[in-house]
Amino acid sequence: MAGKTSIAWTNRTWNPLTGCTRVTAGCDHCYAFAWHDKMYAAYVRNTGIWPNGQTIPEQYAMPFSQVQLLPKRLDEPLHIKEPSMFFVNSMGDFFHHDVPVEYIHQMLDVMRQAHWHTFQILTKRAGRLRHLGPQLDWPSNVWVGVSIENDLVVGRADALRIGAAKAAVRFISAEPLLGPLPSLNLDGVDWLIVGAESGAGARRMQDAWVRDLINRCIMRGIPPFFKQRADSKGHKLEHPLLDGVVWEEFPAINCQARDELEQGA
Repeated sequence: MAGKTSIAWTNRTWNPLTGCTRVTAGCDHCYAFAWHDKMYAAYVRNTGIWPNGQTIPEQYAMPFSQVQLLPKRLDEPLHIKEPSMFFVNSMGDFFHHDVPVEYIHQMLDVMRQAHWHTFQILTKRAGRLRHLGPQLDWPSNVWVGVSIENDLVVGRADALRIGAAKAAVRFISAEPLLGPLPSLNLDGVDWLIVGAESGAGARRMQDAWVRDLINRCIMRGIPPFFKQRADSKGHKLEHPLLDGVVWEEFPAINCQARDELEQGA
């Protein structure tokens, strides 16, 4: 369901689909993959029923590598009247090749109807975004982003510029940041999120990589959002300082709406 979240750069998550497959190094320690397959194992072990008699949600009857469309969830944002920021498909990928184009249009139609909300779409499927994005009618309350974890995949930013050229906000999520991004072209980018990997076996992030990105954002007038770092044991440290400053900026295009959200919280 569309629920509140602790993710620092959004208010809620909305998952009208679930499931994904790994594509690059940023996927290696995917929290969604680990959580879902833990629930999948419980579903199989308990034949869909918890020991207390409660039913385990049906989506966990399949492993995370199986993309599942959940049309019953499509209208959930329409029933939430408080203006919110929604991270779309935090448990999947909007542009996964197993998501039909017709379903993509259905999700966008709900976002268009729920005009009082802001929807944030984040994908690693830059090729499909590049191909399909120019054909989509992007609602004015939709932000589109790509994940870029190391310099090998900075080409996703080019796909963002092409596929989301007509989107209200184009953003990059450099999380988990696994290396410096010297080749990243920030032209046409409206927002940049950066953060370390956390959890068991978390790969270390260097402050120098973050500092370089934030300095480049400052030079270009792009708001940076430094989401998290991790300690030596992989524990997540939110609202981190970098050189004595907390960087949690948002695109100016949504400042008024964000202020209204905070006043109503």
